[in-house]
Amino acid sequence: MPTLDEARRLILGHTQTVGTESVELIDSLNLVTAEDIVAPMDMPLSDNSAMDGFAVRIADCEPGSRLRVTGIITAGSTSIIPVAPGCAVKIMTGGGIPPGADAVIPFEEAEFQSEYVTFKKPPQRHQHIRFAGSDVHRDELVVPVGTVIRAPEISIMASCSRSRVTVFRRPRIAILCTGDELLEVGTPVVPGGVINSNGVTLAAIAKESGAIVELLGIARDTEASHIEKMTIGLQADIFITSAGVSVGERDFVRKVLADLGVSQVFSMIMFDELVKPAILKSLGYRRTLQPSIRALLQEDFSKRAGRVKLLRVRLESRDGRYLAFISGDQSTGMLKSSLRADGVAVLPTARNSFLAGEEVEVHMMSSNSLMRMEEEE
Repeated sequence: MPTLDEARRLILGHTQTVGTESVELIDSLNLVTAEDIVAPMDMPLSDNSAMDGFAVRIADCEPGSRLRVTGIITAGSTSIIPVAPGCAVKIMTGGGIPPGADAVIPFEEAEFQSEYVTFKKPPQRHQHIRFAGSDVHRDELVVPVGTVIRAPEISIMASCSRSRVTVFRRPRIAILCTGDELLEVGTPVVPGGVINSNGVTLAAIAKESGAIVELLGIARDTEASHIEKMTIGLQADIFITSAGVSVGERDFVRKVLADLGVSQVFSMIMFDELVKPAILKSLGYRRTLQPSIRALLQEDFSKRAGRVKLLRVRLESRDGRYLAFISGDQSTGMLKSSLRADGVAVLPTARNSFLAGEEVEVHMMSSNSLMRMEEEE
């Protein structure tokens, strides 16, 4: 069996993006650009005022000077009034800087009476003027291919008058659970039955990662049922199965997959560590792993040597250090320990015992966990 790092490399090495598509700009949030976005114009397009105030000529603003206000320029105005010597023009934020003006004095730094304005202090040349191209130049690359689209990227693409953007397509993921003992969520519980929570849990993580999810239901413990469901599942970009991979009489997953032409690279179930990075890579993400931190283990823990252990932990931040508390029973099927966990401590293969106070690597389940800890400290 490969190590965790080897397993991740194997999976990511077999993962690629699944095509591109053009989407509405607002629908591109958290997707990845599949094209370079280049500014079609300067931003701002022309010189404009950064404040509500008066457009003036520096030469006219000696201490005690009194300037006649000859007009007003509003944002979007197409009529630009030149500033004549000894005069000022009232201007609103975003209004075009008029010919002759080389500074804007905010209203709060001026005294306006009747048609004349005086100033409390002389202005600095070019103060409160946003010059054409001072933010972005025409033909400048503003969002390169491979960028995860957040609100700032949407803002600048909208400013470039882009209503659509080409992104890497969301992978379609099919999820299949197996076993005669499984009951669909919402059906009455019967003796010997197990609610199929795995299916919706895996679907939730996959959707959280950005995938389009199709739940295939339950394959019953017959080869025919497995063939029927898996034939459908293999039409998806990514096909995930739960259970049925052991060597029991009714464990058909490996055999049916092989019969359907699927090559086995390895068999291991660790969704967050292995499958989620593959989903992100198929979406075009360059960074596919959650952030990791170093934390001090707060309890002794023993495991079997020869296998890596992903220990679900709850994290606290104290005095600039992270503390890792075991979140509960680590047995398969125990849900509370996952509900309480902020991350998983990666306990290496070679050792079987770990003492309280030891520093361990913890892979965060989400960036929100770090934010919560920082707020609580």
